Amino acid sequence: MAAVPAWLRRAVPDGQGLASKDVEDVALVVGAAIGALDAVVRRQERWAGAWRQRLALVAAAVTAKQAGRVEDEGALRDAVLLTRPGDFLSLGPAGSMLLAWRRLAARPGDELLTEKNLAAVLEEFGYAPDDEAVSDLADDLRQLADGAGILATLTGAFMAAERYGFARAFGCWLADALLAQRLGWAHAVPLLGAEAALGTSARTRRSAASSVVTDIETDPERAKSLLAAQARAALRAIDLSAELERRADRLLAVAPKLRAKAADAVVDKLLSDDTIVASEKIAGMSDRGLRRLFDRLVELGAVRELSGRPTFRIYGL
Repeated sequence: MAAVPAWLRRAVPDGQGLASKDVEDVALVVGAAIGALDAVVRRQERWAGAWRQRLALVAAAVTAKQAGRVEDEGALRDAVLLTRPGDFLSLGPAGSMLLAWRRLAARPGDELLTEKNLAAVLEEFGYAPDDEAVSDLADDLRQLADGAGILATLTGAFMAAERYGFARAFGCWLADALLAQRLGWAHAVPLLGAEAALGTSARTRRSAASSVVTDIETDPERAKSLLAAQARAALRAIDLSAELERRADRLLAVAPKLRAKAADAVVDKLLSDDTIVASEKIAGMSDRGLRRLFDRLVELGAVRELSGRPTFRIYGL
């Protein structure tokens, strides 16, 4: 795992320890965790794209399960990678959710909360809001981004989602986008979508199945639960960055041994995305040549085959 101070890992409260903490105490822990994550983001490593997209996949799998879908990470990968571009209907609801989280990870941070992008994200989450609702939502988010602190930004994102009748998953998406804008990140990092127990305090657990966060302003336990979830998500993202950094270093170490003409383009793609399908169209690389290159990379321990299938194989760090 990444070099996160041991005291910080111990300080993130769990469900049992949360009740004895004040909101201010939990907010301090969140600030430290986000600060550690900020240091990773600002390094702008070559593998950061793969890191963010891997986090997007995890977030999509959790939010799809919360929505009653059965697709796991492998099925979601297949839905996006093996569907023809533009064939939105074939993705299914869960596949569309993955597109929403991938959008969060890939689009520039300053474009995420525009009316155009919000409308596209809501469609991917299965909504069909009118233009007026999207415009009002964008206005609310701009006001929230201008002057709110960490707690107000976090809770405000969920309150905005609730106000317009959207589920908790969209609140998670908004909170991640607002955090990226507040910290000036070039790209958002998918964090809160992967928190299965997000915002569920002991007093409100009985209503968690509704997937809507309620009474945040008047429920300090709920606010603390949201803050603790953000701290956990930040540390989990840091740990994944350390794991992918080791794998990326191995890939870059063997890259000079690759003789294929377009090998550099394949390496760049592996570092910038979660996975590549074996039939990916890469300039200067035939289908057969790409398969042979992947076989070589697997042999060298630089990438993994993630589908477990003899055909339609998928590769990634």
